[in-house]
Amino acid sequence: MSRTRHLAAFALITAATLTVTACGSGDPATAPAGAAGSAAKGAVPTADVVSGVKKDAAAAALLPARVRSSGTLRIASSVGSPPSATYLADGTTLAGADIDFGDAVARVLGLKPKREVAAFEAILPALGSGKYDVGTGNFGVTDERSRTIDFVTYLNDGQGFAVRDDSELSGITDLTQLCGLTVGTAAGTTFEATLEKNRHRCSEAGEKAYAVKTYADASAVWSSLQQGRTDVVMSTINGLRYAVGQQEDVRFLNEFKRLDVGFAFKKGTPLAPAFQAAVNRLKADGTYERILKKWGISASAVRTSQISPPEIR
Repeated sequence: MSRTRHLAAFALITAATLTVTACGSGDPATAPAGAAGSAAKGAVPTADVVSGVKKDAAAAALLPARVRSSGTLRIASSVGSPPSATYLADGTTLAGADIDFGDAVARVLGLKPKREVAAFEAILPALGSGKYDVGTGNFGVTDERSRTIDFVTYLNDGQGFAVRDDSELSGITDLTQLCGLTVGTAAGTTFEATLEKNRHRCSEAGEKAYAVKTYADASAVWSSLQQGRTDVVMSTINGLRYAVGQQEDVRFLNEFKRLDVGFAFKKGTPLAPAFQAAVNRLKADGTYERILKKWGISASAVRTSQISPPEIR
């Protein structure tokens, strides 16, 4: 495919599947079993796997009285790219694993979700104000974040890399392998933090530091790679696997680090036990696996939900 046709095709894919239908994740040649999406290439899955979920009285009893009496769950959701969260073709309907899990937990707890779309980097700081009960955005659980945020885990995802097919890179096991290159990633993420924290290692090794370019949305990250403004993309493992399955001439490079993913709350939240019970209820009744299968992320299943576990090392 010529560069012009390639970029034109990419633009259509981006508009249809990464943003307007789009940190955090399948090329059959690189994805493990369960990593390929259940919908046709270029389509966002729309199967209903949530509406049959019933209220669980034991889990609902763990809710604080204020939330239980309100009957609603105020959710701040970051919308970036599938399989985490995206818009369908109408530009307003939300879809994604985060959306399904948020709706399913609300049903288990007998609450009506009241969702507001918010910028990824704005959600965690806003939780402390009490504006939202919970935030979703494929938030990786790190020790640094856990100092100010509580998490209830529901996935295991993490950090990985993707490149153009013409890249000479075959894998990144140490960030010094990025020295001299330009890395594209989403702003306000663990990827940006990891890259900035380790940039000094290139100069210490006597090499030119890598450059980091951050973008506010997924389409800009991928267009920077396709157009040669960046050499590598760093993002979620699941997000990368999903995206390379929708595009030509790009490939998933490798996993770099695994992280638990959790619902985010203000520190000391009384909601955590109820959410943990709800996630484990979804695992017990089969809804959990149905959501994972729908989004092609069965390899990201957790054995059990945890409250603010230590960062995976």
